[in-house]
Amino acid sequence: MLAGAAALLAGLYGGVALLITEVPVPAAFAEQHGPLMALGFLGTLICLERAVALRSRWGYTAPALSALGAVTLAAGAEQTGRLALTAAGGWLVGIYLALLGRRLSRETLVQLAGALAWYAAGLLWLGGRPVPELVVWFAAFHVLTIAGERLELAHVAFLRRGASDGLMAAAVVLGAGAVCSVWAPGAGARVAGVGMAAVAAWLAWHDIARRTVRGHGLPRYAAVCLLAGYGWLAAAGVLWAATGLTAGSHLYDAALHALFLGFVMSMVFGHAPMILPAVLRMSLPYRPVLYVPLALLHTAVAVRFAGDLAAADAVRTAGGLLAEIALLVFAGCAATLVWLGRRASMGR
Repeated sequence: MLAGAAALLAGLYGGVALLITEVPVPAAFAEQHGPLMALGFLGTLICLERAVALRSRWGYTAPALSALGAVTLAAGAEQTGRLALTAAGGWLVGIYLALLGRRLSRETLVQLAGALAWYAAGLLWLGGRPVPELVVWFAAFHVLTIAGERLELAHVAFLRRGASDGLMAAAVVLGAGAVCSVWAPGAGARVAGVGMAAVAAWLAWHDIARRTVRGHGLPRYAAVCLLAGYGWLAAAGVLWAATGLTAGSHLYDAALHALFLGFVMSMVFGHAPMILPAVLRMSLPYRPVLYVPLALLHTAVAVRFAGDLAAADAVRTAGGLLAEIALLVFAGCAATLVWLGRRASMGR
């Protein structure tokens, strides 16, 4: 997990350099900003969570490989980093196959499709494809992984029979877009955008967050994170479908960060209080202060999105820097709450 955190910091530092070119930064941090965040940090987190769910030692090879890939990528050993991250994606596929062997379920099939997207992206990367041509695959990995997890919780909440058909269809469209992007990047991104918008609509309608947002404490906080994230997923899907990621750098930036910051990071914020105890055996007690970084994050994404739509570089930069602050504030809040929780438990 320390390597995943290092990937996050390297990716954030590289992100600052992409916003402000005068900032001195190791070349790999900026050049590999996307893979460091999407696979190095988030990929390691997902691999670790799935390895814990598998409850077999061999599963921990996946997060170890992704952590190794993140560190070597940040250090400038690009080919080694690509190889390790690709191997991590393949190992994650193996984890899902093992889980399917225990119980065949639609939610695990959706998550398996996400892992296959990561593995396919890695193979294309090793084959020489540039990162911009892999973005649709990265998106499919994250969207399908999260959608599968939310489908599992929706089933627990007594999802009506046949309701998951819509999500399965949306997942197929998203996957088809990723495959299409290998030969026709613009068309593939458009198809994937339709799939993402459909996933967002399904989640917004069927997710138990619609009920729990009316509650209190942690359930309400998590629901706010989820529902706000679904809004950004829908916005990203519409923009991807409309532009095919080929309408210039500003709309490209808006399309990517609406998805990876507005949606994916909001999911991380919302799930962290439940994931940390299970994965790292660290209690992250909920406190209302967690709304502060959440508000900063969504304000930042909105500012950056508006700056991109208006082609206002200063506004886009302000939104990007605010997002970096939001992520660091969340990390600081989480670390403080974990420490306070441990201190309170030791004093009992």
